[in-house]
Amino acid sequence: MDQPMTDERRRADKIRRFSLAVSLVLVVLCNAVLLSGFALSGINLDDLVTTPDVFNAKQDVCLRLAWQSVPGATEPVRLCSEWLNLSDPSGKTHSLQPNTKLKQGLDGHYYVDQGIQADYRLLMLILFVIAVIIGGVRAKWFLVNRYRLRLESTDGRRASPAH
Repeated sequence: MDQPMTDERRRADKIRRFSLAVSLVLVVLCNAVLLSGFALSGINLDDLVTTPDVFNAKQDVCLRLAWQSVPGATEPVRLCSEWLNLSDPSGKTHSLQPNTKLKQGLDGHYYVDQGIQADYRLLMLILFVIAVIIGGVRAKWFLVNRYRLRLESTDGRRASPAH
């Protein structure tokens, strides 16, 4: 009677070791898939989550002014197109991006139109990460169950397909 318990314990230890090995391999493999997916997609995560860099008169020093036409204005508007951000320790100059949209506020001043900036690349990136995680979990479940059934069948026991 003591013999079947040791066989059962030995089988459970084998399954636990196999599950750990599969987990480690899948962690490395799924991370490789994620990193190669990031590299192939060409998505720059810094660009996805940053807001447009705009001149702030309270903490920036304007270096160059430019005229820019604004929708709704009859004449071009004079804006700071290049500045130093005093809170930026790198000391690099910041510039107004050409695709920045401006709008006139109720006070008559011009502001950057943030608008709705939907970027579906971030959504696709999140869905890709979720798909890789789900695929890894399902692969582990499948491999461990297959190994368990194989061990049970080699022991002469009847394998039950519903686990």
